[in-house]
Amino acid sequence: MSHRKLEYFNRRRIVYRRNPITDTPTESFSWGDFYEEGTYECYELFRSKAKIMSYKAFKWHLLVLWYLNPSLELEEIREIAHFLNDKDNGFISITLTHDTIESIVEEVYKSDLEQPPKNKLRKIIFKDSTGLETSDKLSIVGKLIGRKKKAESSDIYEAMLYLHDDNKKITIKNIANLLNVSTRTIYRNITSEIKFEKKILNEEVQCSKLHTI
Repeated sequence: MSHRKLEYFNRRRIVYRRNPITDTPTESFSWGDFYEEGTYECYELFRSKAKIMSYKAFKWHLLVLWYLNPSLELEEIREIAHFLNDKDNGFISITLTHDTIESIVEEVYKSDLEQPPKNKLRKIIFKDSTGLETSDKLSIVGKLIGRKKKAESSDIYEAMLYLHDDNKKITIKNIANLLNVSTRTIYRNITSEIKFEKKILNEEVQCSKLHTI
C-alpha cells in the first residue's frame, strides 16, 4: 500500500487539518480532547488510513481543502484534484476519469465558502505526535465513548475508523466490544451509509494484507 505523499501539501502550506474553533471540549487530556456531545468543527483529512473510496468522498475532500484554504485559485484546486486522483500518491482507492475530475472541480469552485462542508460528528480528537499506538487509541475510544453504555451512529463510525487503522476486521461484534454495548445496540443504530463504508473499509484492509504476503 502506497504511503501518502503529504509533503505535497506541507511544501505548499496547504492546510488539511483544523481543530474545533468555537466548541469547547468536555474534558482535556495530555493526548487530546473529549467532546461528550460531539463536535462538527474538526477537519482531519488523511489522518486515518482509510482512502478516498467514492465520488462523493473525493468531492468532500476537495471541498474541505478549499474551505480551509480560501485563497486557492481554480487552477490550484484543479492541480490538487489530479494529484489526489493519482493512486501512486496514496490517497485514493478508485480511479476517476479526467472529465469527472474537471466536473468536480467546477462544482467545488462554485460552492459557497461561507457554509462549512458537511462533516461527521467527532467526540475524541487526538493531538499530533501523541506517541500512542493505535491499540492505545482504541482503548481510549472504548473507555470514553463506551462508558455511557450506548452507541450513536457517529460513535459507530469513529470506532470503525480506529479498528481499520489497527488492521482489524470491522464486525458488529468488534464494534460492540469496543464501545461496551450489545450487538443489538449496534444493529439498531448503524445506518445504511455506515454499513456501506464498513464493507469498503474491510475490503481495503483485506487488500492491504494480500499485498504484504
